[in-house]
Amino acid sequence: MKYTRLTKEQFEELTQEFSTFLATQTIDKVEWDTIKAEKPEVAEQELDVFSDLVWEGVLTRAEYLEHFSKNHIFLFRSFDTYVQSIVLKSLVAEVDFLTKEGLQWLSDNMFTDNIEMKTGKKEFSDERNSSLFGLIQQGAFLSEGQLYKQINTIIES
Repeated sequence: MKYTRLTKEQFEELTQEFSTFLATQTIDKVEWDTIKAEKPEVAEQELDVFSDLVWEGVLTRAEYLEHFSKNHIFLFRSFDTYVQSIVLKSLVAEVDFLTKEGLQWLSDNMFTDNIEMKTGKKEFSDERNSSLFGLIQQGAFLSEGQLYKQINTIIES
């Protein structure tokens, strides 16, 4: 597997897509039930292949990712060959960006000496989608990029 298998919940949300995937391999419901019962290793392989296809599609379309921790916010914008980042760091140890109060504090203190802001650019060392998947495995999540866009607009002006 290139990525990780989808969770049970994700498979349940993608039931129709999975059925279509099986149909493209001329596997109907009766045959799928037989494969699960008699050849579980083949069923596992099909689940893995489908999972990789889903991840590949999601990652190919991904443009923005965010990762929040207690004192840091990492904002990423991905391009074909590199990723740009904006990193916000609270210099006040008590602030917790994982809380509503911490995010309000960030809003109130964004352009004060209490926030350290850095920008960066990194070329992908691996294939783009694998690199993005690595960020997700470290806790990043896909986003619409609203926070990245807001901060980047201010930085550029």
